Amino acid sequence: MPEVIVRRSARVILVDECDRTLLYRARMSTVTCEYAWFTPGGGVRADETPAMAAARELREEIGHHMGHGEVGPVVATCSGRWSPDDQTLWRSVDSYFFFRVAEVEVDVSGMEALERSLLDAFRWWTLPELWETTERVFPVGLAGLLRRLLDGDMPTKPVRLPWE
Repeated sequence: MPEVIVRRSARVILVDECDRTLLYRARMSTVTCEYAWFTPGGGVRADETPAMAAARELREEIGHHMGHGEVGPVVATCSGRWSPDDQTLWRSVDSYFFFRVAEVEVDVSGMEALERSLLDAFRWWTLPELWETTERVFPVGLAGLLRRLLDGDMPTKPVRLPWE
């Protein structure tokens, strides 16, 4: 049994002025052709807080610049195990932030080459589209959480989302 590597991540539920959320489509592993839609974000470095990582990841993945103080509180968490290559076992511990923007033009020039190779599309999703899609979307339960956030119901403590 391989050793489990813990990976903390910071992800952003980014919402525009039309109440759409930005997701990117990427391969779920390096060995399969399965795709899913994900919120922008990624790993928290040893010298970072989750808020700092969220701001850095938005800059790297979509070219949106913001200070980590602008990110706000964690609105949801999620954790679970996964394997990107059938050899390495990871346990992700994800923190989700909610952030509104007026407009974002996606720029992937700051993204790492491996990330760019796994990702194939960005899309702004409406809430009805999230509810109705048959495609895989992470985090599980995003539509319900987004409905709550768009209604102005900010959780006083992070909502716990299911891994699968």
